[in-house]
Amino acid sequence: MAFDELVVSFLVDEIVGGFFINVPPGHIACIHDLGRGVLKKVWGPGLHFKIPFWQKAKLFNAQIVEYTIRHNFDLTHQEALGDEPLNAVTTNNQLIQVEGSILFKLDKEKAPELWNNIGEKFVSKVVRPVSRSRIRSVLAEVTYEQITKARLQIEEKIKQELNTVFIPKGLIAEGVLLSEIKPLNTAETEEGVVVTEVKPLQIPIYEKTKPDQK
Repeated sequence: MAFDELVVSFLVDEIVGGFFINVPPGHIACIHDLGRGVLKKVWGPGLHFKIPFWQKAKLFNAQIVEYTIRHNFDLTHQEALGDEPLNAVTTNNQLIQVEGSILFKLDKEKAPELWNNIGEKFVSKVVRPVSRSRIRSVLAEVTYEQITKARLQIEEKIKQELNTVFIPKGLIAEGVLLSEIKPLNTAETEEGVVVTEVKPLQIPIYEKTKPDQK
């Protein structure tokens, strides 16, 4: 799902000269009032009255969306819902690479607070950095063998860790799905640069021998 499907344009569907706003199913609307700022009231689906020119509405997708972690994900748009595969180190120093998905949604009651404090760019400000940090943090507490045997428990642990940051900011992690976890022998950075251990070149040293004296 593209970012513009998550946060819709500032001027949403207005009818009757701007006196009404139509909120479609699966969405909510927050109101910015020129005199009072962002209002705490959240409008659900339906037709709502507002003061034209004095109040502007922003429409948010309140449905569960998927944040995908996979190869060749395009990060040109910083608010795109996804990321490149993550590299992490387990408790026994095994370098691994992780792909998967995070299912999350907006907390409807906290949407005005999210809009007011963080703005529209909550994917780049919250979702991406927090998901990178918490996934690596949880995987650093287990071995690669434990990950393969107890994936469901680890997914639940990652979800709990995400929500410690998400919920206060107005987001809710609904689930974490780890689709692929593989060990690596080299450290590949998120920019695609491969870092390998370079051993110093061993150059043999020969001592000069004196010529035999006759």
